[in-house]
Amino acid sequence: MRKRSYQVFIIALIAALGGFLFGFDTAVIAGTTADLERIFSLDKAGLGFTVAIALIGTIVGTLIVGKPADLYGRKKVLIVTAVLYTISAFGCAFSFSWETLLFARFLGGIGVGVVSVVGPMYIAEIAPAAYRGRLVGLFQFNVVFGILMAYLSNYIVGQFDLGDVEWRWKLGVQALPSIIFFFALFFIPRSPRWLMKMGFTEEARAVLIRVGEERIDEVMNDIQESLDAAKHSGDRLFSKKFSFPIFLAVSIAIFNQFSGINALLYYLNNIFAQAGFDKVSGDLQSVAVGATNLLFTMIAMSIIDKVGRKTLLLVGSVGTAVCMAGVSLIFFTNSYQYLLVYLLVGYIAFFGFSQGAVIWVYISEVFPNSVRSKGQALGSFTHWAMAAIVSWSFPVIAAKSGGVPFVFFGVMMIVQFFVVLFFYPETKGKSLEQLQKELIKE
Repeated sequence: MRKRSYQVFIIALIAALGGFLFGFDTAVIAGTTADLERIFSLDKAGLGFTVAIALIGTIVGTLIVGKPADLYGRKKVLIVTAVLYTISAFGCAFSFSWETLLFARFLGGIGVGVVSVVGPMYIAEIAPAAYRGRLVGLFQFNVVFGILMAYLSNYIVGQFDLGDVEWRWKLGVQALPSIIFFFALFFIPRSPRWLMKMGFTEEARAVLIRVGEERIDEVMNDIQESLDAAKHSGDRLFSKKFSFPIFLAVSIAIFNQFSGINALLYYLNNIFAQAGFDKVSGDLQSVAVGATNLLFTMIAMSIIDKVGRKTLLLVGSVGTAVCMAGVSLIFFTNSYQYLLVYLLVGYIAFFGFSQGAVIWVYISEVFPNSVRSKGQALGSFTHWAMAAIVSWSFPVIAAKSGGVPFVFFGVMMIVQFFVVLFFYPETKGKSLEQLQKELIKE
């Protein structure tokens, strides 16, 4: 990358810190489920709700973020998100009842929902087309880095033998990166596409120059043409001409969760415990799973703009399906438990290489400027609604049936393979405005 390209990398990296907090918040609960179940005397349904309450918050976040993101801009909304993350972390650390813990987790969930919409959208709108996949992929990189740091943090905190307050420390340490995220956001520019939409043309030009866009006039003309067309057409997201982008965003979000990823992330320690591993070995193997996720997401990010989004999804579908078949066999036969960690590591490798690296890039690309915030919100809403259903039901179903959830996850990945093969277009190397012309049928 040239000098100005490094600037857009730093800008994207700061915005992607919201993804780090997204990942940390998602995974840190895995190290506290046993303590929460014991301290608050929760049954499996109560435990499921304690985990799912954050996901309910994410659903709310995706539903309310569209208009503020359009009215006040992506940057200001990200700043509010950093505040929500900070309040949630301190709220969890100092909860004096199960109900206050739920409320704090709910606030954090709203932050996750908001940032899952605005983070990738902001990065897509500032990134030159040639490396938009890699830059938006920074968001997913930070998500999986946050997951790894959550698992590592849980392991480190667990070594201090803090007893009944251990879960407070595990959930509360998120306050530090939340505060860093808050202050870093003041150093990034506003989205050039949002600026042009609001009439700040010269500021938009300055931002495009800052991020290294080489075709300034051409890009600005394309953006303005797109905005003018939207202004005269009165675009509504739920209209016939956007049916294909809606299908793409909703389907990739559903498949992402029906792969089983959040069931694994939220209940990884429980899965290892059910297979006979003790607490310390479970924590260590969780770190191994998180490190694998990070490694293969980095590999995918390095090739996503060359190989393309579609190829990564196809490869990942096959790999995750095979691994889920192996995991289900272990639980159905109650044997070969020593293979569990290898199968889960394999699963997370294929997931990180495919779905994990692609989903937020793809959703941020397929909608036109006029409805991008609403479309991104729809994709994120679908993702988190499915996540809530899976995470709430998984401990109950797994306790009764063992391997059944893993069979379901494997079958869904087979279905995904054929849907992607026959229906998904490739988006690599194309500007957002070019994709708009190809995907929208007037």
